[in-house]
Amino acid sequence: MATTKNDQSSSTATASGQTPAGATTVQINRIYIRATPQAIWDAITQPEWTEKYGYGGRSEFDLQPGGKFRSIADADMQRAGMPEVVVDGEVIEADPPNRLVQTWRAAWTDEPATRLTFEISEKGGGVSCLTVIHDLEGAPNTAAMVAGAVDGAGGGWAEVISDLKTLLETGSALRAGDAGQPG
Repeated sequence: MATTKNDQSSSTATASGQTPAGATTVQINRIYIRATPQAIWDAITQPEWTEKYGYGGRSEFDLQPGGKFRSIADADMQRAGMPEVVVDGEVIEADPPNRLVQTWRAAWTDEPATRLTFEISEKGGGVSCLTVIHDLEGAPNTAAMVAGAVDGAGGGWAEVISDLKTLLETGSALRAGDAGQPG
């Protein structure tokens, strides 16, 4: 029942694989998880969950419009040279446990903040669908990173949500004990 879908819509790339400034790049990742929408929402928004999967950072949200978002690097990430706050942004919309819209800015780039949407829907039989929509207009380096196309930077959103699925369904992350080490 596991499917991951990664679509890139409305993108134009140059010969180097970069998206020209001003082009719109929207990446859509979808995965089905044997969990309730509330469990998925909590795994996305609660710091005690966010540090258990993906890159291992601790995310903090003020879940109201205009509220702050930040992802704190774990010790391994900081030893690798990442800043304490690796990603920051602002909450645009929070409709627990169905939809979260926020800005998302990687601290290690000079690119503008992007728009990130999490949509969660119950599908029946104990299965829910998580759709991650990342609008990366004007942020070609961020687009490559979250697509998993940058060597040594992990597998992007596909890896993160696959890890979230595994954690929720089995109680262990894909790389248990190795969160935060890009694959």
